Amino acid sequence: MLLTITRKPNLNHIYKKEPVIHPSRSIKLIILQVFYTILIDSSLLHFHHQTATMAEALISKCSLRHSRFPKISYPNFSSFTSSQPHLISFKSRLPLPSFTAAVSASSSSSPAASPPLTADADSIMDAVQRRLMFEDECILVDANDGVVGHDTKYNCHLMEKIESEHLLHRAFSVFLFNSKYELLLQQRSSTKVTFPLVWTNTCCSHPLYRESELIEENHLGVRNAAQRKLFDELGIPSEELPVDEFIPLSRILYKAPSDGKWGEHELDYLLFIIRDVSMNPNPDEVADVKYVNREQLRELVMKADSGEDGVKLSPWFRLVVDHFLYKWWDHAEKGSLHEVTDMKTIHNL
Repeated sequence: MLLTITRKPNLNHIYKKEPVIHPSRSIKLIILQVFYTILIDSSLLHFHHQTATMAEALISKCSLRHSRFPKISYPNFSSFTSSQPHLISFKSRLPLPSFTAAVSASSSSSPAASPPLTADADSIMDAVQRRLMFEDECILVDANDGVVGHDTKYNCHLMEKIESEHLLHRAFSVFLFNSKYELLLQQRSSTKVTFPLVWTNTCCSHPLYRESELIEENHLGVRNAAQRKLFDELGIPSEELPVDEFIPLSRILYKAPSDGKWGEHELDYLLFIIRDVSMNPNPDEVADVKYVNREQLRELVMKADSGEDGVKLSPWFRLVVDHFLYKWWDHAEKGSLHEVTDMKTIHNL
């Protein structure tokens, strides 16, 4: 887990010379020990000075002031200062409690600072997805795909910010075909923040704000990102996906809410690649995978339209299916994808 310490907690008042533990409060003390241990040792909880202050106040109320009672085990705070946050890694041994963590004022100046966790969606967010939401920096672009900045994946997918600040970020969607020209689909994991358990194309993600994924020439940055995420999500080795074999066909711009809080607003690069690959899907990202031919895809779309078996399709995948996919599929089989490649146009769908 990552634990952010922004100041040295004042624990001096806890230990005094005279014991003042009241017998009737022993149960409370045990509960407080467990509470404090959970806060310190749970996985991926952002722990700040407000938490320490709250725990100190609770302990003080129970008059824990003597070393004859078993002491709570604190991390070594002595090496930390108030000016620079530090990160400590703890091995997770306890389940993540339902807890609202506040973000210190000093962290707001960092471009990757985590926003305050609320008691609803944020507090129950899967640990892996939370890490990705707070650590990944998406590339912000204008409607012409010009880079204008960067922001966290978290902020880029908040509908409130999408609507109020018009945040638009660069993305990509990979369509991988095997040598039989069957399309590989994935069902997104149940822990995904946006569009969990929907069926979609092979891989959908974002190039990050890093040098290797900002390269504009021949769309190399997006290709590098596609290679990276196909390994992250599906376990496809990079050597089986040479970056120069990704074929950028076009770009689409779309907006789609996922629920009341999250959504997408993306300028999406559509990439084809035809390779026989080995896979080892990551369960944190992918619930299921399957290859489909054209007829099987049409059946899947019909199920999604009727709601049969609870099948759902991602909005970007459905847009590509409805506007481009079958025509491009035909050209892929004929070896003539170059005839339909159009990277100058951004289709506003």
